Amino acid sequence: MASLTDYFERRGYRAEYEIGDRVCGRYMDIPFVGTVGNDRLISEERGPEVTIHLDLPVRVDGEVKWFIVVKHSDILPFR
Repeated sequence: MASLTDYFERRGYRAEYEIGDRVCGRYMDIPFVGTVGNDRLISEERGPEVTIHLDLPVRVDGEVKWFIVVKHSDILPFR
């Protein structure tokens, strides 16, 4: 019988970004630069998401955000 470690090695989600990686991109057509907080897969329906801690806040619909959740397609590694 395989251990749980073996099971999750075979079936688990492999993160594309590490905690602390610098990224840039666009969130609702607003450019941003920030640091990866978490690369996760919570739901198969929604797919993988990345939480970003922003360097500078963004204002979206009158709300100021310091932290956002985006898809992998919305971000690029910061060079």
